Amino acid sequence: MRTQMETNLRLESSLWVGNKRYLAVLTGWHLKWTEADKKNRDKKTVSVPVAEVVGVEEGRVEILPHKSVEDTDRDFTVFYVKRSSSRTSSGLLWRLGRTQFTCPSRVLRDQWTKHLRTALKTHSPLRPHKLLVFINPFGGKKKGRQIYHSLAAPLFELAGISSQVIVTERANQARDHLLKKDLTGFDGVVCVGGDGMFSEILHGVIGRTQQEAGLCENDPVVTLQPCPLHIGIIPAGSTDCVCYATVGVIDPVTSALHIVIGDSQPLDVCSVHHGPGLVRYSVSLVGYGFYGDVLAESEKHRWMGPFRYDYSGAVVFLSNRSYRGTVQYLPADPLLSSPRDKTRCLSGCGVCAKSTERLFTNSSDSGSLYSSYSGPFSNNSEDEWVSVDGRFKCVSLTCMSSSCAKSPLGLSPSAHLADGTGDLILVWDTNPLGFLAYLYRHTTTEDQFDLPFVEVHRVKAVRFSLAGRGEEAEHSRGLSGAMDGGDGAYVENGSRAGSQQHLAVGANRQTMTSEDKTVTPFMCGLCCRKAPTVSVWNCDGEILPFPEIYCKIHGQLVRLYARGIEDGASLKDCTEERDECNRTFILPK
Repeated sequence: MRTQMETNLRLESSLWVGNKRYLAVLTGWHLKWTEADKKNRDKKTVSVPVAEVVGVEEGRVEILPHKSVEDTDRDFTVFYVKRSSSRTSSGLLWRLGRTQFTCPSRVLRDQWTKHLRTALKTHSPLRPHKLLVFINPFGGKKKGRQIYHSLAAPLFELAGISSQVIVTERANQARDHLLKKDLTGFDGVVCVGGDGMFSEILHGVIGRTQQEAGLCENDPVVTLQPCPLHIGIIPAGSTDCVCYATVGVIDPVTSALHIVIGDSQPLDVCSVHHGPGLVRYSVSLVGYGFYGDVLAESEKHRWMGPFRYDYSGAVVFLSNRSYRGTVQYLPADPLLSSPRDKTRCLSGCGVCAKSTERLFTNSSDSGSLYSSYSGPFSNNSEDEWVSVDGRFKCVSLTCMSSSCAKSPLGLSPSAHLADGTGDLILVWDTNPLGFLAYLYRHTTTEDQFDLPFVEVHRVKAVRFSLAGRGEEAEHSRGLSGAMDGGDGAYVENGSRAGSQQHLAVGANRQTMTSEDKTVTPFMCGLCCRKAPTVSVWNCDGEILPFPEIYCKIHGQLVRLYARGIEDGASLKDCTEERDECNRTFILPK
């Protein structure tokens, strides 16, 4: 079938690039051109997948800083994706490659442009035709408008993509629009902003899909419907964690090109429930303790800008807080993957590919991820839960590595984007130097889980509740002035090394407790306030003020215009060519 399609679209002729002659060949899947006049073996061949051709224009065309067209009868210009390494991250930068070809006649020029455009339609069926774009003009350095109109919009126009642009004026405007307005004809939604803007669109797209499917988001037992609309991210925020973890670089041009060629990356989503209803969705971090306290403290210093996070982190660290709680989790299958297996979720990840088969087969199939799990309190799953009680520095759940510029490997380096699981990280109460070592390892390549007070588990669901019902329970109802009158307790179980394996085996529900160890509170003149007994949750940068929550991982619930992080060490640049042949136009930053 594929060979026949290639034969049907095959076109071959001699073309000129500059003052050199090349033999150009178009099949259904690749466009290649090779130096024709050299007799030795040192002939340069350029091969561009048709799927990565951005557009084809008659004449000699440039796109930026403004579009210019020199209409000549025998010339055409091909724009395509060209990769280059990034000095600041492990991912690859995408740039707009540009090559001008000269044909012997106008008839041949028209034949080439026609065949190239036919090949694009045939072999790039997921390319968007119409996009709904939301721009947050206040996020990051407040350059959302400029970034979109100068870098992304010209690429969309080149690829023949129409777009409706909405510049948001208030919080949740994008979410409300997606929930209420007519979305007929749109192939995807693009957010120009940071993680907050992405979260708005995530909630809108998921909510709209469940509404149309007649499903109740508040019911944690319900298996949610995957969303048909793709989400694209043009990074223009302060951290852009989601973009970094799914593309590998924070670069508007790279992200725009992923959207243009219609890349599709499935993404797991965590639903967070409290009491009878849904609270929020999360893709990067649901964190209690340290990460919740840092976010709450930073809200008091918004006038500092992004520096407030560093300042608040130092204040919270010096206060040396820890919190009692009970963590229950439903382990994932340890034979499929482990958070300690030293693998990374890269483009074409095998673990995520196998998970697709399990997630979207018939629910009665024993291999289905949810075949033995129908809800948080169902009779057939309750005995599989593992319960841990103690005092923690922080409790974190992430559906991805949560890597960013300051933490290149992230909270959980081996987490996967689309395997239907999350990584639960438990950091037990310890001394300040030990916790500092844990935090510092996030900025290096050292294993942050290789510490005696840290555990990590791959899970499908998590419950958190307060260990006691006295002072902590009163505080959780709003008594923010409650004080902790006792010494800190350190719960040490007999399988601390169990962070490398799942502890739920058979049908017995296990509860791990042991003797308490006293940790002397450490205070500093900067933060000698009385420590609260209950923390808050940091849910993708939003504060959840109640401690007791239930989290469920929904496998591959949404799809992004991305393909995962490309491995620059093993990927050969398919567009290597000489200066005369490769005329790459790098969009200005």
